[in-house]
Amino acid sequence: MSHHFLRSILGVAGILAVGWCATSFISSSRAAERPNIVLVMVDDMGYSDLGCYGGEIKTPNIDRLASRGIRFTQFYNCAKCETTRATLLSGQYHPAVGIRNLRNCVTIAEAMRAGGYTTLMTGKWHLKSTPIQRGFDRYFGHLSGACNFFTGDDTFRLDDKPFEVPKTGFYTTDANTDYAIRFLRAADKNKPFFLYVAYNAPHYPLQAPKEEVDKYRGKYKIGWDELRRRRLARMKSLGIVASNQKLGPRPADVPAWDTLGKAERDEHDLLMATYAGMIDRVDQNIGRLIAQLEKMEAWENTLLLFLSDNGACPFQRTAQKTRDEKLMPWDPASYWTYDRGWAHACNTPFRQYKQNQHEGGISTPLIAHWPQGIKKRGTITHQPGHLVDIMATCLDVGGVDYPKTQAGKPIGPLHGHSLAPIFAGKKRKPHEAIFFTFYGKNNALRMGDWKLVNIDRKNWELYNIARDRAELNDLAAKEPERLAAMKKHFERMAKEMGGVKRGGKKKQARRAESQ
Repeated sequence: MSHHFLRSILGVAGILAVGWCATSFISSSRAAERPNIVLVMVDDMGYSDLGCYGGEIKTPNIDRLASRGIRFTQFYNCAKCETTRATLLSGQYHPAVGIRNLRNCVTIAEAMRAGGYTTLMTGKWHLKSTPIQRGFDRYFGHLSGACNFFTGDDTFRLDDKPFEVPKTGFYTTDANTDYAIRFLRAADKNKPFFLYVAYNAPHYPLQAPKEEVDKYRGKYKIGWDELRRRRLARMKSLGIVASNQKLGPRPADVPAWDTLGKAERDEHDLLMATYAGMIDRVDQNIGRLIAQLEKMEAWENTLLLFLSDNGACPFQRTAQKTRDEKLMPWDPASYWTYDRGWAHACNTPFRQYKQNQHEGGISTPLIAHWPQGIKKRGTITHQPGHLVDIMATCLDVGGVDYPKTQAGKPIGPLHGHSLAPIFAGKKRKPHEAIFFTFYGKNNALRMGDWKLVNIDRKNWELYNIARDRAELNDLAAKEPERLAAMKKHFERMAKEMGGVKRGGKKKQARRAESQ
């Protein structure tokens, strides 16, 4: 077991920046002790979609990880595709690295490879350069932010070469797993591996094989209002939310389900059934990954982390041709999306969505599974955490030091703290503050139980998250001193990271359209 993780077990969390040598020698005995790491991220999945977080979608393999690992109930992402990926890969808040540019940083792959790990990736990249250029030994996937699940796009790569997507029998979710397994089979058995699988599902376009859609067809005719009530009840029974958690009102721009006509309800049912089928298919593929790790006898000493890049997506962008021609979601020519009604239900019990810094936009399930490294299995932790903690955790448990420089240039410090103390059944030292922004448009700061948040740069809102996780009772007017202090802290953190980028409306729209 790594010297860093042993220190964590003893209650000393964190990474020591004690220098860096890209050619440092790692003995085979030390490599054998260190865990393999598999990081799985899905795209646009809501907080309550998984069975183990209260959802009705069948996710037995992910539920298995939860039942034998740790579920985090207050783990945060960056509310959007590229901001989350920049933060995840750099270990720094995304403004500090220029978001897609990944400046002023070493990536998690570059660090792990220099520390003696084989580094592998499949799936969505959505940043500048390529995975091979930023530290991954092998790569399969697409460089774009979204693609057709059956036909792909022209950004697909195998390593650093263009990959021609097969004309038949292709489904992106399956292909990501196929190549992950292929890479694992060919990996150096004398080295631990770091595998990052970035599934594009269930990001739109909503496309799934017919058999997956058929599993759920008709199940969503209960509507989004009833779905939210049922999910909240299950979340309470599982201990994901407090027993007194309230369900906020349906947004004003979401109609009551019973006001919709029969044809509208049928179309909405089809879309949610497709979305559920896409998540179901991800779960099946995670089952395949687990089986491969077990076959390799690597499962017991593999840390597997599962999370989502942002909350559910409210953008209605269904192609008119798809609706006019009634193309089904298993037709490669189709382009369906769902909108706010289902997105609100998928983020139960929280407010807002992807892009927003309210809980619905930034809250993600995080499941950690590691038979040899997690002390109390099948537990739930309410300790807050953030994406910046992922790189710190991987370096910690892998016995890899964080560098002071990259390519001869100084880099920024890690902003996260290792989750290893939580794996050891302890309470870790919390962040003084957790910072959130979407290009300066939507912003938030969490300090202890208190959260500052705004939308479209409008008035700041203030919530006590311990008592009001659904953010229903704005206390800004009642807590003026706390409000002022937190605003000041937010501005200080923003300045430390080079300022919050504030694009204009047209630039914001182009970014939104790309994801």
